[in-house]
Amino acid sequence: MQASYSLPNSSSRSLATLAIAALLAGAAHAQAPDLGFRPVDLAAGPFEFETAEQGGIRVETVVTGFARPFSLAFLPSGDALISERGVGLRLVRDATGARGETALVETPIAGGPPRGVGRTGGMHEIAVHPDFEGNQLVYYTYNATGPANADGQATSIATLARARYADGVLVSPEVLLEGEAVAGGSGSRLAFGDGYLYMTTGAPFGGEGQHTDNIYGKVLRLNEDGSIPDDNPFVGTPGARGEVFTLGHRDQLGLTVHQPTGTVLAAEHGPNGGDEINRIQPGRNYGWPDYSFGRSYEGPRHSERPLGPDTEQPLVLFLPSIAPTGLMFYLGDRFPEWSGNLFVGSARRGEIPGTGGLERIVVNENFEELRRESLLGPLRARIRDVRQGPDGLLYLITDDANPTLLRISPRE
Repeated sequence: MQASYSLPNSSSRSLATLAIAALLAGAAHAQAPDLGFRPVDLAAGPFEFETAEQGGIRVETVVTGFARPFSLAFLPSGDALISERGVGLRLVRDATGARGETALVETPIAGGPPRGVGRTGGMHEIAVHPDFEGNQLVYYTYNATGPANADGQATSIATLARARYADGVLVSPEVLLEGEAVAGGSGSRLAFGDGYLYMTTGAPFGGEGQHTDNIYGKVLRLNEDGSIPDDNPFVGTPGARGEVFTLGHRDQLGLTVHQPTGTVLAAEHGPNGGDEINRIQPGRNYGWPDYSFGRSYEGPRHSERPLGPDTEQPLVLFLPSIAPTGLMFYLGDRFPEWSGNLFVGSARRGEIPGTGGLERIVVNENFEELRRESLLGPLRARIRDVRQGPDGLLYLITDDANPTLLRISPRE
């Protein structure tokens, strides 16, 4: 038998409502440390999913055993380089499986930058030169440890370097760019296009993004040898860093160049919501920290208006946030219905842990969004990077309790 309760008057009902609200608030507060979902055991795969336009896909584990993986880059041989944030660089032999000898090489690649200090210190991005077969060059970014500032805080210096990759070693490393020493630090990404090298930097909690006298909160454009292109928009501006290509960015952890057109896109974290994908155009201001579609982590809007009179609108906006990570156009032939689609990794959605996945966005010839599809949500994976392999398949790295390299293929 169900118990029944009655409230004799409005005063009693009000007291009861307040009591229930207090209990719910207390329960929510008590549950906060366990917020989110536990990740799926990816080793239990493969997993199969239906998709809106491609049909069935298969997701399988390639290798596991990484420490904080951040970036994935393929060599022409089908081997893969994976950077471990703040740690170093690893080699996955035969990542595509073409030779039947797939394995994560246990010994890290020698010759990389020093291990980092703090959460964002050390190595971040790894990128292979488009003519790697001819020059064996790889480019990488890391946050070097800087001197303590006037307040005694530790600082970091965003750094870009390149080296030759030979027999599992980075040979003759060369620093191409160093930023200013700043408290804290952020991630960075690299992409090649039209003979240039683009690099993202972040300024999530300060005002550096609105000032051209530093490299933070920017997209930078360099020649492949690290020199500054003569036509960069702030070359010759007194006090400005000539590497600066765009400004007003928060925390950019995705970057890609659409090779057929040379169009550059970057994925940017908002503070709490307001994540963006932006079309990167020379000299433009993207608003941060003066304007944002997001909110502060305490709830209020970050700014009264999301856009200013001289700021660029995002191509794609995410409300709530998806914590965007890797970014790429699919230009292969193994998924014909996805040809030309934009893919962006997601670490989590709406600030809830264990809700990451992969976003597929269909765009028109002007890179404007037509429709989007969320993929792989049931895996509860924190996606850190997404790339097209030399075999035309999709590869992802996860950054969670058991970091994994995943392969997506059409279901047979």
